[in-house]
Amino acid sequence: MTQKLRYRGFKWRAMALLVFGQRDAALSLFEQMLAEFPRDDYALASKAHLQAQGGDRATALATMDELLAHHGSVGSHWFNYGFLLEEAGEFARAEAAFRRATELSPQLDRAWYGLGLVLIRLQRLDEAVAALKRNTQLQPMSPYGWYQLARVHVERQEPEEAQRIIRHLHRFEPKVANQLARETGLPVEPAR
Repeated sequence: MTQKLRYRGFKWRAMALLVFGQRDAALSLFEQMLAEFPRDDYALASKAHLQAQGGDRATALATMDELLAHHGSVGSHWFNYGFLLEEAGEFARAEAAFRRATELSPQLDRAWYGLGLVLIRLQRLDEAVAALKRNTQLQPMSPYGWYQLARVHVERQEPEEAQRIIRHLHRFEPKVANQLARETGLPVEPAR
């Protein structure tokens, strides 16, 4: 069997195991895959994901460190690393990871969103606004970036900007707009 076919076989078996909820067996298969295909980005990324899903965040971060040492030019890997770091409460390192993700993949809307959330946690609201605005440009119909952006405007004592966002959300996500209006206490009439 050629290396290419063997590699595909590993991937198909891993996907089948995951579909049937066999997380531990899939993790073992990724270990076997890495023994045969060291430094493979798919296997390392999948292994880190399963480790994090299983609650072993420290091991998942170590696996991500290994992945980035060999495949550090992939923006989505840096996004996933930033996500794990944010969950671990390592906001400064998460910020650096999200920034690297946005440098490598400027169109990766999730990285801009993650960066915005971390900057909010770090109380760097001006920078958070810029990151969230970029997220909403890339993903204009997703309410998440808009929601966080409105909350930041409220925190910055800019209620008119938050009201503008709530009116905008009323056009395509009225439930989120109403929730945001209730949470902020801002009176907003839907745009007509």
